Amino acid sequence: MEPAGRDEFAIFSSSLIEIARRNIGVYKNLMSLHRSLRSGGATAAKRNVLKRGERVALLKKRGLWKAGSKPVGLPKTKPE
Repeated sequence: MEPAGRDEFAIFSSSLIEIARRNIGVYKNLMSLHRSLRSGGATAAKRNVLKRGERVALLKKRGLWKAGSKPVGLPKTKPE
């Protein structure tokens, strides 16, 4: 048997892509999503880890930030 040429492969792969595009709605909800992985705006808990900028702002607010200090090696801060 003779191997398929590039043109035949291109036609075959483009037809598969077209079939997949037409049927994407059919296969979209085949797998369920665990409830812990769903994105829910109302169920978002308060974050207990702050970004560096938030930590610096909090230290400034508490009066623990000295002018000219470097933002590396910051002390631990608990969010309010």
